[in-house]
Amino acid sequence: MKTITVRELMVPLSEYAVVSGEATLHEAVTALEKAQEKFDKTRYRHRAILVFGENNQIVGKISQLDILRSLEPKYAKILEPAMLSPEDLSPRYIKSVLEKYALWKHSLDNICEKAAKLKIKDIMYAPTEGEYVEESAALTEAIHRLLTGSHQSLLVTEAEQIVGILRLTDVFKEICERIKACEY
Repeated sequence: MKTITVRELMVPLSEYAVVSGEATLHEAVTALEKAQEKFDKTRYRHRAILVFGENNQIVGKISQLDILRSLEPKYAKILEPAMLSPEDLSPRYIKSVLEKYALWKHSLDNICEKAAKLKIKDIMYAPTEGEYVEESAALTEAIHRLLTGSHQSLLVTEAEQIVGILRLTDVFKEICERIKACEY
């Protein structure tokens, strides 16, 4: 069977939502919407926005969760990694935290104001070394990186330049297509 490379499944940078770190959240959401409109309708929609810095180099990503967290800054106080364990996440505990910290009490009332003020560079996530994969790499290598890092996507490089993004949704679709093609 032919080896599939990352290049075959990646979304080229030109087809993805990309904004400057200086952009506002409003501008980023608008860029995401525009990228969605132009994107191949047979594929899963984008769930993240890439961020470029100086020299137009990609320096970060913003996920749907990053956007939601940015609109309620109190989460930064309660979501420290050492603070919560799976046992702590009972429905009763979650409700008590919601009430104790008054989460989302007024956050939706002034969402427009927040979106106009929030800078992307302040809410973006800087990818780690394990979130990059060469476009010529075998898909199996990318799957390994996605699984071991619990990533939703990997930045695809060619000669150390980011040329696209490999999304977990596209990898999953490919695997499902192969499973369905099996003869029993």
